[in-house]
Amino acid sequence: MNNKGMNNSVNEKLDVLLIGAGFSGLYQLYHLRKRGYKVHLLDAGSDVGGIWHWNCYPGARVDTHCQIYQYSIPELWQEYSWKELFPDWAQMREYFYFVDRKLDLSRDISFNTRVQSAEFDEGKREWTVRSLGHQPISAKFVIANLGFGASPSTPKVEGLDKFKGEWYHTALWPQAGVDMAGKRVAVIGTGASGVQVAQQAALNAKHVTVYQRTPNLALPMHQKRLSDEDNRRMKPDLPAAFDARGKCFAGFDFDFVPKNATEVSEAERNAVFEELWSAGGFRYWLANFQDYLFDDKANDYVYAFWRDKVRARIKDPKVAEKLAPMKKPHPWGTKRPSLEQWYYEIYNQGNVKLVDVNETPILRITEKGIVTKDGEIEVDLIAFATGFDSVTGGLTSIDFRNSEGHNFKEVWADGVRTHLGVATAGFPNLLFGYGPQSPCGFCNGPSSAEYQGDLLVELLSHLRDKGISRIEAVPAAQEEWRKLIADFWESSLFPRAKSWYQGSNIAGKHVESLNFPLGLPTYIAKFKESAANGYSGFKLN
Repeated sequence: MNNKGMNNSVNEKLDVLLIGAGFSGLYQLYHLRKRGYKVHLLDAGSDVGGIWHWNCYPGARVDTHCQIYQYSIPELWQEYSWKELFPDWAQMREYFYFVDRKLDLSRDISFNTRVQSAEFDEGKREWTVRSLGHQPISAKFVIANLGFGASPSTPKVEGLDKFKGEWYHTALWPQAGVDMAGKRVAVIGTGASGVQVAQQAALNAKHVTVYQRTPNLALPMHQKRLSDEDNRRMKPDLPAAFDARGKCFAGFDFDFVPKNATEVSEAERNAVFEELWSAGGFRYWLANFQDYLFDDKANDYVYAFWRDKVRARIKDPKVAEKLAPMKKPHPWGTKRPSLEQWYYEIYNQGNVKLVDVNETPILRITEKGIVTKDGEIEVDLIAFATGFDSVTGGLTSIDFRNSEGHNFKEVWADGVRTHLGVATAGFPNLLFGYGPQSPCGFCNGPSSAEYQGDLLVELLSHLRDKGISRIEAVPAAQEEWRKLIADFWESSLFPRAKSWYQGSNIAGKHVESLNFPLGLPTYIAKFKESAANGYSGFKLN
């Protein structure tokens, strides 16, 4: 870890204050600085990287192939070499340190600075942002790039305070690491981090108990080490891959097959499935037939192929039925599939046990372990892989106050409202990247950071060029954006899955599509359409 303290007191009023030092915030800092803005960035962590500063749980790894999980800035990709096709958290930190050095970003970043509140002064047309232990900062504009996983969610379980072992949420894992060798480990939750921790723990833990509510319909990663020669061969293809991202639904360099699974022969369908499966990564999810996320019959084909592949790897039929049920638990692909390496094989080991919490819910935690109706399992370490208050949680966890004294938690109580996924009425001069109703969770992170970042930088440049000091979303435009999202969402199979995509994992949260589900190319087109019309949908003055 780079040794960076609470540097950079900011005494002057800024043009732009950025929050969050992940892909989005760093990209905006670089480009706004190049355009001559007086800009500064705040981050709660002690270094750059965003989610890759915080994520250090055992097995934490990128689920996107490295070619496009990086910036397209030539001086970066031409020089940097990757060690693995799907980098682990340590390499991602190394990459961000490299980016920081090459672009000289840290001189305009204050680390260890967790923003707590912000108020807008209508008279001065500026935000005052407050962080614990720091003086307030004033800025004409604020862009919050908080990501979809800024607010970890740990369930309230009776007795957790009495547990004498160690317990951690995967997103708040100790930076020094935790040795699982020889320990009895419980993994609660089977999302991406649950899969990764479980398969890692199974290598050397004394015993692993995985508590599953919904099976993770995971895909084979097909990980591989990359040599210097592999990197050299990869680089000539990168410009075309980067260019493809803005034309593909999820910001990858591949897209859906322009055919319907229901309209091709079984032989052709299975040949496509086999090719995608062998390619690994997200291709089976995002390069499959175009109709499978809308047509239940097409989805059945996709699920059945997945199910049979997975069940062949699990010895116990009862366990196989829990992990890959004969009848799909929800439409395949409507929850983000994780990428696994040897996840299903761990359940063939004598030291790994799967507990279905639908049948045997966790009743309480004691000093020694976890109790269900079947009794107590003693454990030394509990990993809560229980996800986040996703997409909106970052913004609602900071007390942003508009001139009427309202915060996001209040104004979004009955559902999210934004225009273009970057601004909300009542919060002038506050923009957000990789946030609610933007491509966000439906998009490769670096792709979203760059395309949306460019759109936001162009927006601010327009305001500066025209002498405009105030921008605010128009309520009618928000309702139109909300309807566009809701109508598409309802036309798909996505609402049939309880997922963080629509806030179903958080009790009391309004259930709706939290992301923009029509794809990155449509998002870019809609934003540019607004720009061409003088940023229609915003009140500028």
